[in-house]
Amino acid sequence: MPDIVLTRIDNRLLHGQVATQWCGSIGANLILIANDDVAGNTFRQGLMDMAAPSYCQTRYWTIQKTIDTIHKASPAQHIFLVVENPEDVLKLVEGGVPIKKLNIGNMHMAEGKRQVVGSVAVNDEDVAAFKKLQELGVELEIRRVPQEHAEDVNKLFK
Repeated sequence: MPDIVLTRIDNRLLHGQVATQWCGSIGANLILIANDDVAGNTFRQGLMDMAAPSYCQTRYWTIQKTIDTIHKASPAQHIFLVVENPEDVLKLVEGGVPIKKLNIGNMHMAEGKRQVVGSVAVNDEDVAAFKKLQELGVELEIRRVPQEHAEDVNKLFK
């Protein structure tokens, strides 16, 4: 079984905060970005690589490649899995990726969304995906950075 030390939703994917604060606090040595758009965009990958700490490798896979490949991970790989939205996390879980806990870090405000906490805005599709993830046994946590206390996840469902 792959050692997924943390799965995080962050619409910015890999950036300085993710790289510097989360990787060190969770002991990750591999950052896996599961995102269909970024998997085929070497320019964006290059920008994200610049934010990654030197002790972490990076991978940029589609959702399907993540489902098909993550079980081949070495036990020495401590994986920080980063996705853009809850719908992608649900696809991963339903595809057999063993995600037990989900950190909800940043979901930007956009048309049709409502802000539930400072850095998290959701629409009805997001809420449905979060409910389904909970039904599948995934623990949800809203927390921007490791040093902060987690927010009440029930705010997602109001």
